[in-house]
Amino acid sequence: MSLIGPIPPPALHVMSYNIRRRMPTLYPVMADRWTHRRPLLQRLLEDEKPTLLGVQEALPEQANFVRHALGERYRSVGHGREKGGRGEGCPIFYDSERMRLLDFTQTALSDTPDVRGSTTWGNRTPRVIADATFEDIATGIGFHFVNTHFDNRSRVSRMKSAGRLHEVALASALPTVVTGDFNVDGGTEAHEILLEGGKLLDTWSDADARITEKWGTFLNYHPPQHDRKRIDWILATPDVKVLKVGINVTRFERGWPSDHAAVQAIVRLG
Repeated sequence: MSLIGPIPPPALHVMSYNIRRRMPTLYPVMADRWTHRRPLLQRLLEDEKPTLLGVQEALPEQANFVRHALGERYRSVGHGREKGGRGEGCPIFYDSERMRLLDFTQTALSDTPDVRGSTTWGNRTPRVIADATFEDIATGIGFHFVNTHFDNRSRVSRMKSAGRLHEVALASALPTVVTGDFNVDGGTEAHEILLEGGKLLDTWSDADARITEKWGTFLNYHPPQHDRKRIDWILATPDVKVLKVGINVTRFERGWPSDHAAVQAIVRLG
């Protein structure tokens, strides 16, 4: 059973999901194995069919799997964060029957954003922003969609990343939606930087309705809890109407699709 499922126009179903990169040796426990989680992730994606999906921690073969799990009409943009476009990435997936891709760029979260794989803010691993412009085929409305994954270790990197993301998200005059794994809870410094001035809003607070409880989004393959951090967010500019928002803690009989919960929203542009 889906939390939201396919949505007809003019509304859009937006999802943010850290699918947990494949780690064949570091965490060999069954719950974390990609071969174990892959069919569970496919089942969840087939049920939900978001119009737009921002994914974090996707290795190239995982990104390819996600696109095929969503179905033939889905396309994706984005590449790995390492030099040469290799490695883990933050791809954006979209329903090509609803969305027309107009532009796409991917930049590093560093002082040298155009240098692939660059790290200058204290993060040991590269971090990126995937930045796409779309036209909604059904309504003709253009909009901006941004996906990212902040560093898990460096506070300085997260704060600088928040400042950069704020600039990128607001560089367009179009309605804008931001998805990501921010590795910190709402109400922390990075969150406040992004919401400063009210030009970006957290959909969890701004939605007309919350369709789930406020779960922590890093499940780590355990039952959901209320007292854990909500580190995965969907943000939007005020001209994006947020109808519903929820945190998807669906567990199938064989386990969890990821160590994170997906965050989902129904939004309307214009």
